[in-house]
Amino acid sequence: MRYNAQAMDNGLTYTCRSASAEATKELGAGLAPFLAPDDVVALRGDLGAGKTQFVQGVARALGVTDAVVSPTFNLVLEYRGGRLPLFHFDWYRLEEASELEDIGYFDLIEGGGVSFIEWGERFPEELPAGYLEVSLTAGMDGTRTVAARAFGKRSRELLEQWVGAGAGSGTWSAEA
Repeated sequence: MRYNAQAMDNGLTYTCRSASAEATKELGAGLAPFLAPDDVVALRGDLGAGKTQFVQGVARALGVTDAVVSPTFNLVLEYRGGRLPLFHFDWYRLEEASELEDIGYFDLIEGGGVSFIEWGERFPEELPAGYLEVSLTAGMDGTRTVAARAFGKRSRELLEQWVGAGAGSGTWSAEA
């Protein structure tokens, strides 16, 4: 089993500014070419911060043609029409980590697709040992700050590819 409450933080956090909802989608689309089966992305941010918009961009770039919506009431939505299956989780309404078994979380994150988990910070002990964390913060002016940090070797490679490609319409900067 690859779950580990003591996932390895690889140090640097990369940040970028997104000027609009469409720019947030572009950042997500920029990540999509580098995604591989079983990659996991934990999304953090307040309500309305742009988490679902980010996933919409990823889905579009993966070739998903279905409308991508927030999985708040479904808890997990599956999109299978693209280059990789996309599993979109929302842990906001879950009360206990034991509920993850009920929604098929453990099977899906190792099911050959890519998983995006909104509110992943609710049960950090249930995240795999390797995952990419993307935090979105909305500014008063409608901009968003996107911060990305890797946990584990594969996620570090994913982050380096994404940032190295200059994905999106903003400029990335690194912080220790």
